[in-house]
Amino acid sequence: MDVQQTAMQSKIIGVVQLKGGAGRSTIATNVAAALSQQFPVTLIDCDLPQGTSASWGAIRAENGRMGNLHIATASDHRELIDKVREFSRTQAFILIDGPPRVAEITRAILVMSDLCLLPLGASAAEIWALSDLYATIDEARRDRYQADARIVWNRYRKQTRSAREFSDAVQEEMALPQLQSHLSFRVAYSDVLARGLWVGEWHDQTAKSEINALTAEIAACLGAGPSADILSGSRRIK
Repeated sequence: MDVQQTAMQSKIIGVVQLKGGAGRSTIATNVAAALSQQFPVTLIDCDLPQGTSASWGAIRAENGRMGNLHIATASDHRELIDKVREFSRTQAFILIDGPPRVAEITRAILVMSDLCLLPLGASAAEIWALSDLYATIDEARRDRYQADARIVWNRYRKQTRSAREFSDAVQEEMALPQLQSHLSFRVAYSDVLARGLWVGEWHDQTAKSEINALTAEIAACLGAGPSADILSGSRRIK
């Protein structure tokens, strides 16, 4: 089956990393919620049975905060392909939170996504995991799939020498572009995840600005057009 044919109307954003704790669900939930301020969005959690994004969505639903956002799950690549095909008829964006392992579902995410985000922290373990994933990305490209994959730095301290050295090393070793926007090491991201919120509903202005910038850059990569200030209309939880 040519899984690229499942991409119909929606812009599909994959979030993939092979190492657990790299920030996949943090990025997936916040970007999905940000985009849903203006557009219908579905977030598909493929990291089962852990299901961090699905659990976040369940808390959000209990508190009546879903709005334009819909949460789904997929346990294998066949179920994922079917759900992407289904939701692409009605959703402006589909985000896919991938599992921390190389599997058929990981390959399907890489092939189906208009843009695949690769969360990466400035640690050797995460870079090793990205190296393994890069082989899968390269394989998809050799098979003539688009596989537009870009690094998103997470828990990034740009003022430190080690962060700059890791960034330079990744750029040298892997032919993967890096988004200009990054997420720093802020407790707000774990706080909102546990409460079914996103940073647009929280009081950390720096975290808001980071997600705002990241979402705008993602939209620009996709040729989509949410406003640069999509966080301005969000209700804050004190």
